[in-house]
Formats: sequence, C-alpha cells, structure tokens
Amino acid sequence: MKASLKAKYSTDKNSAGATFSVNAGNVKLRASMTDATFINGPSLNGLALSLDKPGSFIVDYDLPKKDLRFQFMNTVRIAEKPINLSYVHFKNDNRTILDGTLVFDSTNKVSANHVVGSGNAKLKYTYVHGGVTTFEPSYDIAKDCWDFAVSRKVFGNDVFKATYQTSSKALGLDWTRTSKHNGLFKISASLAMGEQIKMTNLSAESSWDFEMF
Repeated sequence: MKASLKAKYSTDKNSAGATFSVNAGNVKLRASMTDATFINGPSLNGLALSLDKPGSFIVDYDLPKKDLRFQFMNTVRIAEKPINLSYVHFKNDNRTILDGTLVFDSTNKVSANHVVGSGNAKLKYTYVHGGVTTFEPSYDIAKDCWDFAVSRKVFGNDVFKATYQTSSKALGLDWTRTSKHNGLFKISASLAMGEQIKMTNLSAESSWDFEMF
C-alpha cells in the first residue's frame, strides 16, 4: 500500500490532502481526500475514489458531488508512429473531451485537445532540445490566440518553467525540485503583464510519497 501527502500554501488559499493507493493485480485502487474531509469532523467533503488501469482506463468518483469521471486511453500506430488517444467524460457536466498526441520521435510531438460540442480545440507542439529544454507553443482555435511554455532541467532534479498566455497577458513561473528522499517541492508565481507588472498569486507546494506496508 502506498500513500502520498500534499500541502499547498498560497496567497489565495491554503490546502492539504492525502492519497492512499493499493495495487490489485494490474489495476490500482485509490482514495484521495483534502483538508475539507476533516474540518469540523470527518465528512465526505473532498473525498474521491478511483480505479486505475495504467494505459487503459481511469474511473473517478467524487462522493460529495456524486459525480463520475471516465477516462479511456489507447495507442494506435500510423506509419509506425504512435498516436496516444484519450477519451474523458464528466457525467454531471455531460462534458466529453477528446485528446490525441502524435509522437514523431523522442524530441517532437504534436497534440490536439477538443471539447465535444463546443467548437473549441487546442493544438500544441512539443520540442525537446538536448534532453533538458522543452518548448511548447500552443494555439487556441476558439480564442484565436497563442500560448507559450518553456521549461529547462537544471542541477539534475530541478525544473524551471515559464508560461505566457497572450489572451490574458498572464505570466507563470514555476520551480520544481523532485527527490526520492524529500519528495516534490514546487514554488509558483503568477503575474499580470499589463501597464504595470502585478503579482496575482504566489504559492509553495510540497508532497511526499511513501510505502505503508
């Protein structure tokens, strides 16, 4: 049985959570909860259950909302190139998302995301340079705008990432450090790039994974 603990502190809202998972053959059973589950005594708030078969399907059930989320994954090959396909459906919202990624090689891939019935689709190109720097321009068809992301690995376990949304002129900066012994630590900042640069949010997030037995 595996468990993970997560805490997040931000200028907007502080939160904490925990996840417990058990392998049952080739599927994984998972229960996740937030601090809302224990505030004012144990409750169903923030409690969710999942059934996960890696590379095949994920079923999530949100207990307080009584909402089901289905995700099915598959990989097909065209001209020896793999295409990773994903179908996601949210029951309460009656919303379906289709996602596909064409992998050309270890450094180049193109992905598309479409919300069924919305007329909206997003296209993204990913290029990895030298195994350490990743460039990800994306285009939102409905908004007719571009977004950009650049990330770079440094010092082995650290990743610096910058994102920019042209429609909202929002700049995001992330620093993530991953360690087998200390878990994951992440600092994020969001800035509004108007006439004056203004920080809209600053957060720090930590998570730890460990074996229970």
